[in-house]
Amino acid sequence: MSTPRVTAIHDLSGFGRCSLTVALPILSAMGVQCCPLPTAFLSTHTGGFEGFTFLDMTKEMPRIARHWKELALRFDAVYSGFLGSARQIRVVEDFIRDFRGDGVVVVDPVMGDGGAVYRTYTPEMCEGMARLAEQADVITPNLTEAALLLGVPYRELPAGAAGLRAIVERLSLEGRRSVVLTGASLAPGSTGALCFDAATGRTEAVQTRRVDRDFHGTGDVFSSVLTGALVRGAPLKEAARAAAEFVRACAERTAAENLPMREGVDFEPLLGLLTGPASAISDDSL
Repeated sequence: MSTPRVTAIHDLSGFGRCSLTVALPILSAMGVQCCPLPTAFLSTHTGGFEGFTFLDMTKEMPRIARHWKELALRFDAVYSGFLGSARQIRVVEDFIRDFRGDGVVVVDPVMGDGGAVYRTYTPEMCEGMARLAEQADVITPNLTEAALLLGVPYRELPAGAAGLRAIVERLSLEGRRSVVLTGASLAPGSTGALCFDAATGRTEAVQTRRVDRDFHGTGDVFSSVLTGALVRGAPLKEAARAAAEFVRACAERTAAENLPMREGVDFEPLLGLLTGPASAISDDSL
């Protein structure tokens, strides 16, 4: 069996664990070839840092895609995250149409958090991200992004277990795509995800212990583990559970070390936990 191959369409930050500096090592540790398609290069990520440099790669992205088409490359997954402009979103739409083949398309519709849209995101970009997400087989929004995709105010999202279920089922486009709603808590002290699996039509929860601190890059860690597990053949719920448990372990380690929020989670020493089957990543193993 050949090594699964994923193209990861993310930005690259020289410092700060997020995006490609998360996706590359995580997918590699999971036995997956990660082929990066960088959207931008930054000296640091934008959360908690000032004066960072930014090199826009939008013009280069179609050139890379053309070369890959000439090489007849095939991918087991196309995995996209934070995007920097409306034009860039259109480039990724074209890329998915050209390269999806029989693989899975995972779109992390990064647009905001905590009820607020990221300052770089315009209404046009939010509309473009919703359009891009329509091409996905799996989307991984948080609650803020779910509200944006549904076109409803964040504060008007339905609450509780029944409300979360209603959100993911609406996001599924009548069952046509799978949804992993992240940051979904069903009880005090817990967090995780609520998953709608388009293959089974079932909505199921994945919960783990909540670490009472926030860190940059945890969404990228979650979506990268999820994508790696999916291309290795794990069912959606099992992939989401592996992702949630790995994020929890990384957050617990980072909180114990009292590292600054802006550095992201200290995940590198835990990469060995990802080398086995997704079902092996659990509270007991971590």
